[in-house]
Amino acid sequence: MATHSSSLYVCMSSRKPNATMLTVLSARAGGAPPPTLFFGIGSKRKCWNFKPFRIWAGKFPDFLPKQVENIKDPFARKLASRIERLPVNFSKGCVMSSCVKPKEQTEANPVVLLHGFDSTCLEWRYALPLLEEAGLETWAVDILGWGFSDLERLPSCDVASKRDHLYQLWSTYIKRPMVLVGPSLGSAVAIDFSVNYPEAVDRLVLIDACVYAEGTGSLATLPKALAYAGVYLLKSIPLRLYATSLTFNGLPLNTCIDWTNIGRLHCLLPWWEDTTVNFMISGGYNVIDQIQHGPHTNFLADHSSRIAAD
Repeated sequence: MATHSSSLYVCMSSRKPNATMLTVLSARAGGAPPPTLFFGIGSKRKCWNFKPFRIWAGKFPDFLPKQVENIKDPFARKLASRIERLPVNFSKGCVMSSCVKPKEQTEANPVVLLHGFDSTCLEWRYALPLLEEAGLETWAVDILGWGFSDLERLPSCDVASKRDHLYQLWSTYIKRPMVLVGPSLGSAVAIDFSVNYPEAVDRLVLIDACVYAEGTGSLATLPKALAYAGVYLLKSIPLRLYATSLTFNGLPLNTCIDWTNIGRLHCLLPWWEDTTVNFMISGGYNVIDQIQHGPHTNFLADHSSRIAAD
């Protein structure tokens, strides 16, 4: 990691963390609500027991695919009703960028939630209300190329563009060092961003981090026709339904279908195939050197995953 004062805290699984970790629980594309939220630094860890929230579905923004009306999950419906688009000017032009803004501003540094590969801010539908109830100023931001931003003009969605876009969003609207949270590939996004813009990041939180992949590998050299065919398969309901059922073993079929629809909602936007192929052939994220060359790096293992803590 770069030589700056940012600290890195890691949550690698849903197991109860030790006292040196700061834990934020996320619901990935259809994740079940966690029973407990642990949040703290060092020994000053606090625990909030999960309890029911009063959830209602407000009017959905008109830029969301109309299929949002078919979603049953009340947490997803509530969060979807809060998604808005903010203008972000960056090197590739102006993009109306989708996010969920905080309900209120606090004195503490804000928490900014990224998402994983090919996903949206709806990953955080269970965790974000808990963070807000804990008094944290919380953003959920869609990474350029995914989510519900207006990408009709098809800006480049390579790593440099994603980084620049996030920085311009931060410098325009957030403007304070943030606790940047990245699950899965979002961890690579967070590491890459913090190394290049250390002034913007107070702490990193990496969840089930995917940070040792060497980019998109051979996918970057695929002929475009094959790349589009692969992306079309990625969008398919059977594949996503199968993946959801594997991830959440024993989930009732109707819930599994609903969470699948939540996870693929952004795929129904007309530019999704183009932006996903653009990222694929750009080479993707390779942050290995940014981790290994940093000082005071510790490695923790969770099954096949390795996560670095600075």
